[in-house]
Amino acid sequence: MPYVVTEPCIGKKDRACCEVCPADAFYNNPDKSLNEKVGRPAPKDDDYGMLFINPNECLHCGACQPECPVEAIYEDSSVPVEWSDYIQLAEKIANSYSKEDLEKHHATGK
Repeated sequence: MPYVVTEPCIGKKDRACCEVCPADAFYNNPDKSLNEKVGRPAPKDDDYGMLFINPNECLHCGACQPECPVEAIYEDSSVPVEWSDYIQLAEKIANSYSKEDLEKHHATGK
C-alpha cells in the first residue's frame, strides 16, 4: 500500500519528504486550481499545486511520513475520509504522466 500526499501540502510543498525517499517517488503536480480550491497561495512564485507520491514507485517504507512538517502524508488505507480524493488524484496523475512528464516534474529536496 503506497503513501499518499494530501491537502495540507497545497500551498506548502516543503520537500523534506523528498530528501528521505529511497525510491525517489515524489513528483510535482503544478495544478493552480488546487491552490484556488483550498484558498492557499503558492509558497513561491509559480510553485502552484502540491507534491504527490507515484503509487507505482512507492516502496511503502514510511520514511517520508515523519518528515512532513504539515502532516500531509498518510498510508493510503489511513487517509482521513475528507482527503480520500487525494488517493485517486495521485493514481490519476501518475497514470497520465508520460515518461517525459515524470522527468520534468520529478521533485527533489533541493
